[in-house]
Amino acid sequence: MGVSMRFVCFLALLPALFFAGCSRQAPAAEGAPAALHEVALQPGGSAGSVPASGAGVASGAGGASGAGGASGDLPAAVAEDAAGYMGFFSTVLRAAELPQDLYLSILNSMTTSADFILDLMAIMEGDPSLWRLVDKDRSLPNGYSPGDLVELVGGSYSVSRPGLMLRRGAAASLEEMAAAARADGVTLVAASAYRSFQNQVQVHNHWVQVLGREEAERVSARPGHSEHQLGLALDFAPINTFFAQTREGVWLDANAARFGWSLSYPYGFEDVTGYSWEPWHFRYVGRELVAFINNHFDGIQQFALRFIYEWEKAAAGSPAGEAHGG
Repeated sequence: MGVSMRFVCFLALLPALFFAGCSRQAPAAEGAPAALHEVALQPGGSAGSVPASGAGVASGAGGASGAGGASGDLPAAVAEDAAGYMGFFSTVLRAAELPQDLYLSILNSMTTSADFILDLMAIMEGDPSLWRLVDKDRSLPNGYSPGDLVELVGGSYSVSRPGLMLRRGAAASLEEMAAAARADGVTLVAASAYRSFQNQVQVHNHWVQVLGREEAERVSARPGHSEHQLGLALDFAPINTFFAQTREGVWLDANAARFGWSLSYPYGFEDVTGYSWEPWHFRYVGRELVAFINNHFDGIQQFALRFIYEWEKAAAGSPAGEAHGG
């Protein structure tokens, strides 16, 4: 994470901590989160959209006195900064096209707790490829290939054919996860892993020939748009929807997150992911990111990765990102 992003994350944390502290010290002063929600919900919400009585954003009976303000008033400069941060957050949330209930839930988290920002900061200190968004609309650069691929040779898991590869960290996690599964009497079988751009050309063309282009788009990524090219995605056998009912599928559904794996294409979210349900397709994102996905985004990988994508884009190029990021 670059210096600019560090400052954005650090400064964005301050209002959450401040208002969380205010709410603990003066329970009656609940106007701050409500007022910030009002600002964030306005289209294009920003510091400029704070009501004229800006100093009263966090006012309330029993509120602590602020420097330069009446008893119960939040200092105007702090209120303006806080509203600016919430405007930045809400801009990112809107760009991420999250469902309204999830949008509101995250806004509430930002105004009542530091957990969301702390979790995001921890994630973004890690490997950027773990949260890299690869989907219908966003592709990998030409010639992209991970540099630390290792062959899957089995061990606690089985492989359906030789030559399967994953990135080193994902492969190590797979072995750890498979060992835990085997201890529970379940043997995981790796069926498909890393695919180069050219491999994906062949796979996608095959499905276009078999199903026609429209249907193929629901079950196969276009070349350059596949998570498999990241070297972090793995299909477990058998590759069909019956997998969800197998012992392996049930075990992964309950335990994969403990080892940093996230289901990419869940049931009922084709309009979000662009792909039909694939209970066999898991992506390694690491323990911290999978916890972020599950704790803040209802377990939907696409929502979380799209949010991070929009966050990075806004922080790097928007006026809010420049103002708060240095």
